[in-house]
Amino acid sequence: MKMLLLRRAVLTATRTNHCRSFSASQSHRKDRKGLVLGVFEGEEGSLPLTEAAAGFDQSLSGKLSELLNISGPPLKKGKSRIFYGIHKDFPCVAVVGLGKNNVGVCGAENWDTSRENIRQAISAGCRLLQDLEVNHVEVDGCGDAQSAAEGAVLGLFQYDQLKSKKKTKVTPQLHGSADMDGWQKGVVYAEGQNLARLLMEAPANHITPTAFANTIEEKLAPHAERVTIQKRSQAWIEEQQMGAFLSVSKGSEEPPVFLELHYKGAPDSAQAPLLLVGKGITFDSGGISLKPSSSMDAMRADMGGAATVCASIVTAASLKLPVNIIGLAPLCENMPSGKATKPGDVVTAKNGKTIQVDNTDAEGRLILADALCYGHIFNPKAIVNVATLTGAMDVALGSAATGVFTNSDWLWTQLHKASVVTGDRVWRMPLFQHYTRQVTDSQLADLNNIGKYSRSGGACTAAAFLREFVTSPHWAHLDIAGVMSNKDEVPYLRKGMSGRPTRTLVEFAAGLAHHA
Repeated sequence: MKMLLLRRAVLTATRTNHCRSFSASQSHRKDRKGLVLGVFEGEEGSLPLTEAAAGFDQSLSGKLSELLNISGPPLKKGKSRIFYGIHKDFPCVAVVGLGKNNVGVCGAENWDTSRENIRQAISAGCRLLQDLEVNHVEVDGCGDAQSAAEGAVLGLFQYDQLKSKKKTKVTPQLHGSADMDGWQKGVVYAEGQNLARLLMEAPANHITPTAFANTIEEKLAPHAERVTIQKRSQAWIEEQQMGAFLSVSKGSEEPPVFLELHYKGAPDSAQAPLLLVGKGITFDSGGISLKPSSSMDAMRADMGGAATVCASIVTAASLKLPVNIIGLAPLCENMPSGKATKPGDVVTAKNGKTIQVDNTDAEGRLILADALCYGHIFNPKAIVNVATLTGAMDVALGSAATGVFTNSDWLWTQLHKASVVTGDRVWRMPLFQHYTRQVTDSQLADLNNIGKYSRSGGACTAAAFLREFVTSPHWAHLDIAGVMSNKDEVPYLRKGMSGRPTRTLVEFAAGLAHHA
């Protein structure tokens, strides 16, 4: 009989069709509070709560444990359960499964499984409460407040700026943990990635080259004492003899912009900077080599390299990282017109090399070539360029990891180490002379912008092409075409443009600052 009564109690406390019985009016619903707590997978019969969840359970004389035990099977990783009316301050309490405790770094997966589990679980709990129109959510730090904050802020992001009906705006904050510094760091990391997502998701008529540059300028305004911004015009680009960049931009009515950001965070202003270069094609139609119309709308995000690079610098400035960073973003559209570059045309890059443009849809490497040439004048400690460069990269790795092509084992180690921490993984790809020969064998010019065997090793030949414009001993090319968008592969990102790998770039820069 006692068990029957308990089960009835649980039915009223767990999720039912009467979930709004605690909000008596519309005005009350507008300021609803919720709580997300974590629980680990334990041995059969045990229920290892996090420190915050255990404290909450104790304040309720064990009621939370009791409800968890009788409301269903133990919570698996990433799954959640919601309880109503069990605490006067929190009408809705979501309990989320964190998987096994202290699993740490997994060599096979190349990430910290504990951190990933926290991000996944916390995002699930926050979204559950957001769907219930709870607008103030306290979040269990789960032993890693930074990862919890990242899960909450990344999981709640939704691009609905242009919709009249919007998702409930949720303000997450830390609950029951002293690690406020870790929480704040996680919020800043996640907001950086969300800035990249915002830029990538926005339609191309809203984020033109000029609008992109203005948005970044606005985001960096609070850090004016450490950051200088140059929005270079077409006249400047012509003065610099960036013929490869101009060959792409000239088909569009939108003027190109060469965005140059200088963040001076190092105590020694003369310290060699980290140079980040991002491909900034704000819309890619393919030019005269026109893309198929199916999914062409996604090419509004072809400036993902510029978005992640610029968002990383905004984040570094917010964190006041003690490192010097220079960001370069050649911004333009790739459009067909009477002025557009034609297949077979030959153009001259900033370093004097001539390029036969056999496919105008292989344009990203052209604008990056001139930006990489220009970037060498700053004598950088390392160069990292980021680009949604090739569909071949998506074919090779899908959305599991960013492909990294680098001439530096040291640089690869730093990038890989950062990606293990963030869970936004990287994977090393080959830079063999085999591929170089395929882009230097050109009928009319020094280089061809597509490989000799165009469909074979496309991501590798694109990287080999870029290498022709690099003299630095520490250079890495990140092809992010495969991680540009998210369907459901990363559980704590909603469907849409992903903003990856912004957090890995920030963590990488922070690591360089630490070892400077």
